[in-house]
Parts: sequence; C-alpha cells; structure tokens
Amino acid sequence: MTSKSPASTSSSSASSGQPANGQRKRTFFSDSRALSAFELLLGTAIVLGYNVFHVIPNEVSILFVLGLVSVRLRNGSLSAMGFKRPTSWSRIVLIAVGAAALRIVLGAVVVDPLTERFWPPATAPAGANEIAGNIKLALHWFALVWTFAAFGEEIAYRGYLLTRAADLGRRSTAAYWIGMVFVSVLFGLGHFYKGPAGMIDSGVAGLILGSACLLSGRNLWTSILAHGFIDTFGVIALYFGLDS
Repeated sequence: MTSKSPASTSSSSASSGQPANGQRKRTFFSDSRALSAFELLLGTAIVLGYNVFHVIPNEVSILFVLGLVSVRLRNGSLSAMGFKRPTSWSRIVLIAVGAAALRIVLGAVVVDPLTERFWPPATAPAGANEIAGNIKLALHWFALVWTFAAFGEEIAYRGYLLTRAADLGRRSTAAYWIGMVFVSVLFGLGHFYKGPAGMIDSGVAGLILGSACLLSGRNLWTSILAHGFIDTFGVIALYFGLDS
C-alpha cells in the first residue's frame, strides 16, 4: 500500500480544480452582485406580475424552483439559503412557537384594529369561509398550508429572495436585516388579493418570520415551522368558527 505525500495531494487537488480543504471553489457567478441584483429584480417582477398584474402563473411555484436551482448552482448547497440542520431542534421549535404567537397576537390586538380604521377587513383566501365544520376541507387546508405556504413561501421569500438581497451587501449582518425588510414588503404584495389591510398584515407577518429566521442563526426551518404553526392556528379557528 502506498501513501500520497502532501505535495502529491496538493498536486492532485490542483489538477482536479478542487481546493485541497474540500471547500467549494468560489467563482464569478457565485460572488457576482450584479447577477444577484438581476435575480432580485426578476423575483420582484414575478411577485408583481402574478399578484398585481395577473400576467404570469403563481409566483411561489416559480420562485420555489428558480430559488432551489439558483442557490444550488451558484452557492453549491441549499444551506446557503438557510436550509440546514440546526444544532438544537428544541431551540428552533421554541423560537418558531414564539414567532407564531407574536404574529397571531400582534395581528389580533394591533394590526387588525389599526387597519380597520382605514380599510375593509382583509379578504380571506378563496374557499376559506367554507372550512367551518368541514373536517375533509380542513384536512385539505392543513396539507396546503404545510406544503405550499410553509415550505413553498418560505423557500421562495425567506430562503431565495432574502439570500439574493443580502448578496448585494456582501451578506453582512446589516445586509440581511435590510434585505429582510425589503422581502417582507414583497411578501405583503404577494398577498395583494387580500386588499390593503391584508397586505399590511402579511407584511408584518413577513417581518416576524424573517426576524425569527435571522435570530435563529439564519435557519430556514425556524420560519417554515413558524409559518406552519400560524396557518394551522388559522385553519383550526376557521373550522370551529372562531375567526370572525
């Protein structure tokens, strides 16, 4: 059995084009802020194109696929968008529960009373008013909120668009927080069908979900779980007729 010397190992790594320490080699495309700006503008156009102008298919499906492909090709791993195994699941769940509780209470006590002074109540999603007492429909909505909403919207907004927004500031702490505010505005516009009150409510939800993600070490599982908890509470409230 033969062993390679450090020199031969280094030579082999160089000839294969891979760094000796196993880290992914940085390229122009992975570091290009111009490309990230283009993707962010494209994502913004997609959000507006579906929700405001109704000229393209659903934005979540498009951004979900585009985000996974972009991050995988440019960054090498989905962990770049925060899709990573946490060191402590209990901490992630605790933050997610706290974020969900804050969003529900803040919406009921502050956001709804404030917006109803100026606009009609937020428009509910189509079919939501039929959930009351209908267990089959409620189960359908549970599946929908944990797939399309929790996973789909979080990967699209807090995962993909937030990552590209932070790229513009070289992923500094400030860049992530500023990007999170911008993405929260887009998230509000992504619920354009709800009307002004609904967009503000969703924008506030985006701020809470984004903050939870960043405060947990930029772990996307936090906002996915929080989003799922929030919408699960909403479905339960509708089923029992508690949502006025």
